[in-house]
Order: sequence, then structure tokens, then C-alpha cells
Amino acid sequence: MTTLLLGIGSWDPEPWRERFQAVLPGWKVVLPGEIFDRRAVRYGAAWKQPEGTFADLPLLDAIFSLGAGVDHLFKDKRLPEGVPVVRVVDPDLTTRMSEYVVMHCLMALRRVRVYDGFQREKQWIDLRDQPQASDIRVGLLGMGVLGQDSAMKLRTMGFKVAGWSRRPKAVEGVEMHHGADGLDAIVAGSDILVAMMPLTADTAGILDAKLFTRMPKAEAIGGPVLINVGRGGLQNETDILAALESGQLGAAVLDVFQTEPLPADSPLWTHPKVTVTPHNSAISSPPAIAAYVAQQIRTHMAGGDLVNIVDPAHGY
Repeated sequence: MTTLLLGIGSWDPEPWRERFQAVLPGWKVVLPGEIFDRRAVRYGAAWKQPEGTFADLPLLDAIFSLGAGVDHLFKDKRLPEGVPVVRVVDPDLTTRMSEYVVMHCLMALRRVRVYDGFQREKQWIDLRDQPQASDIRVGLLGMGVLGQDSAMKLRTMGFKVAGWSRRPKAVEGVEMHHGADGLDAIVAGSDILVAMMPLTADTAGILDAKLFTRMPKAEAIGGPVLINVGRGGLQNETDILAALESGQLGAAVLDVFQTEPLPADSPLWTHPKVTVTPHNSAISSPPAIAAYVAQQIRTHMAGGDLVNIVDPAHGY
């Protein structure tokens, strides 16, 4: 029986097994540690899989990431060479991410967290100098499918939007930058900086003190705002806290962290200028993602090409 192996290390795997069983009728869906014929496994699907999950599978044709990122897969030192790794590009996940990004840009624009503090203190204070969205510049670091969708929706709300990618890329209606020089330019011109890029050797720790010193004062929104919805490895959390204390950053919205779950003793939990969310900016919905993967599998088994294959050299 043709088999799909689910390598899931940080979620409950059973909802995923149920959805894949529904969209791949007649298949066997198995988990690491169960007894199954390793020669029957044609495809794998993973999120933070146990080390070696996909080793010694002689007929494995492809491995699908169950989330937007793929760095978790490449951490596996026993990941089989030559087997394509496929990213999830799904409208459901894309929409969820854009909702999160737009929501927090609007909250920064309207100083919602500041007013939350006034409410707790029972203070009737009106910050009279209220900018419009068109006064605020949002820079998106990472202009893949998620970044481009967020850019489009932010523009609809009136924000001035710029984007950055590692290599040159044209996006209609968006001022684009690329490379090291482009990174300096977009950081210097962003009142709100949104990190959406993948975690690679080049981007690890990129959100650090050196970068924060290049951000503008953004006085209209109480200081520049950092939003990280990419990966925790992009950020230096000590530098973020120091920048918040010094005023180089006015606020930080963090959905991802160097250690997850975020340790209970982390000062990020209680810092008045930090919003913490539990890596749920764009949750992977089992029904939507399973349907996407199943369609890719059916196309591939019928002789078609896989789409959104990751380049291992670049990590995305």
C-alpha cells in the first residue's frame, strides 16, 4: 500500500493523519516509531520532524513542509540528499499571515498598545497628533508569496510600502530593494519594519543592534516598530530589549523566538513595549494544507512537476 510518512515533532499528529487519510483514500498514513514497510513510503510531510525520520526510505519521491518555513527540515543531518523538499504556498496560510501583518501595522499606526496602558491607568489622554496610514512607511524584509500579499493589502490600507529581497525582484506598485545596499536603504526608510524572510546562514541574527540604529525616529507613531513573523533565529532578543530601553525601537511585535515556547523567565513576556504571540501569525490548517499536499502528490504521480521546490543552497 502506498504510504505517506508524517514527521511531526511539535504538534499533535493525529489531526494531520486524519486529514491526510481523508484526502488520500486508499493510502496508508504512518508516524515515526510505528511499524510500516519503508519501501512503500513515496512521500513525506513534516514539521520539526525527529532526527532521521526520512532516512532509509529507498523510494521516497519528495518531502513537504507543513508550514511556511523549511529550516526545520534542513536541521536534520540525516535528511536524504537529492530528495526534493517542497514549500507550502497555500491561500489559507497566506491570508492568515497578511491579516496578522496588517492588524499589527494598524495597531502601531493608531497607538493601540499606548491607549491600552492609558485604560489600565484610568487616564483620559488623547494623543492629538494622529498620522494617517499614508504618512507611515512599512518595509517588508522578504518578498515571497507572503510578503507580496501583505504588501498589496497594506497598500490598500494606504501605507507607503517598500520591499526587500536577497536578489533583484520587481513587484508592481512596491518600491523594491535588494542586497546589502538595499537592506540599508529599506531599514533607514521604514517606520515599521516587518521581517518575513526565511532563516538562512545569511539572515541569522540580522535583526540586531546594528540594524536598529539605522531605523528612523518615526516620532509620529512613538518610535520605529519591529514586527517579526519570520523565524526566531532572525532576531537578537538581547539587542531588541536594549533598543526598546534606549528608544531606538518604539515597540516590537514578536511571533517567533530563539527558543520556543518562550521561556517563562524571558523579560519579553512583561516588557510594556513588546507584544508576544505564540508563533500563530499564520497557523497551518490541517484541512487546507493536507489538500494542497495531496494535490501536489496526485499531479506528481501522474507525471507532472512539483512546484515550490526549495533550493537547498539558498534554504528557500
